[in-house]
Amino acid sequence: MATGRGSRYLLTIGRWRRSFGIAPQFRALAALVPGVSHVDNKSDFLGKRPHRRHPGILQLSCVRLPQALAEAAQLLLLGSAMPNMEKQVQALTNYLWSRHLPVEPEELRRRAVLLEKKILENADSCQTEKHHEEILHALRRTTYHWQELSYSEGLSLVYMAARLDGGFAAVSRAFHEIQARLPEFQPQTLMDFGSGTGSVTWAAHSTWGQSLRQYMCVDSSAAMLELAEKLLKGGSGSGMPCVPGVFFRQFLPVSPKVQFDVVVAAFSLSELPSKADRTDVVQTLWRKTGHFLVLIENGTKAGHSLLMDARDLILNGKEKSPLDPRPGFVFAPCPHELPCPQLTASKPLACSFSQAYYPIPFSWNKKPKEEKFSLVILARGSPEKANRWPRITQPVLKRPRHVHCHLCCPDGHMQHAVITARRHGRDLYRCARVSSWGDLLPVITPLELPPSAQDAPES
Repeated sequence: MATGRGSRYLLTIGRWRRSFGIAPQFRALAALVPGVSHVDNKSDFLGKRPHRRHPGILQLSCVRLPQALAEAAQLLLLGSAMPNMEKQVQALTNYLWSRHLPVEPEELRRRAVLLEKKILENADSCQTEKHHEEILHALRRTTYHWQELSYSEGLSLVYMAARLDGGFAAVSRAFHEIQARLPEFQPQTLMDFGSGTGSVTWAAHSTWGQSLRQYMCVDSSAAMLELAEKLLKGGSGSGMPCVPGVFFRQFLPVSPKVQFDVVVAAFSLSELPSKADRTDVVQTLWRKTGHFLVLIENGTKAGHSLLMDARDLILNGKEKSPLDPRPGFVFAPCPHELPCPQLTASKPLACSFSQAYYPIPFSWNKKPKEEKFSLVILARGSPEKANRWPRITQPVLKRPRHVHCHLCCPDGHMQHAVITARRHGRDLYRCARVSSWGDLLPVITPLELPPSAQDAPES
């Protein structure tokens, strides 16, 4: 199949047959995907493992909280005697999920100017004071009122019941990606900004417990830090912590000489009151990053947009750490450093992923749930050694004798591929069929193919 005819990666589906059951409206969409006729078998995985375990498989099975953490959370909730816990948990969950970013002062001024022009066009110019009141009233009615959450002891317990398990699942999925793709990476230090109930510490210990020696938990809420410490000690204020080497503080380390192998901010950037605050925090976190910076937010348009701003800030930033001048690149989920195609589409969508998990066992928490989240993992160094395989961005649609895959590709475009065994080979078809939302599809781009393969006639 000829694949070297342009900078875009082409997939020629060939003749369309009704027996494949491919709808006509998918034909134009399914014409592009990078080098999809060639499986990337550099590691010789086809000869060592079945297709269902190809190196692009990254999805975790249903995540379960560590037993010590689940028991400690149950003990704390049962001992709190808080009324209507289920309703409070549901209310806080809905509020956090529907939350928007705060409106910036510049945007507020722009809206005020537009409202003023609209009001003055149809009003008496002498009644200035009345116009001001109308503008203020219209702004209050149409502007999202963002409020900073102040976590008391009671609200911290509700947050733990609402978000401990889901947050643990999302962070576990992010750490699993690093571990699966770089099994030789053994971090010794970790910092968690906005640590909350400490789910990042527990997930990191589950992933790299043999190598991690220091966990720095930073949160402005003293009540949250106290709760996280109780969870580590089995639900009480005394006793030995289940995870050794954990330190708590309310402020980021001031010294520019302090770096951590892994730095995490999970569901924390959206808690900051302005874009300027987020910029300062992201730059500080990046200066303190030795290897990986993991950023996670809700899988909404607001959460995804916030992460893309942080991603672009680091990739385009000229500021270099005096300790580590190495540039940054996107380790996951994007297979490129180009603008996010989800945001530049005619109808922008959130780039999000899903992880199944078992919730804290309570009467209202008996069935497995799904955590929908957005993430970006930035790494120091060069992207040359990283796998630049297309990322599956939606659930894979498996149909008789063909598979639909929606992919974010190394050329910075979103593509919809329809893969069949007849046109693309048994190996690629089977790899696609066993892949899931969030996995990587192990295919070679045309630039990586030998000249003989590029010039070969189409079969």
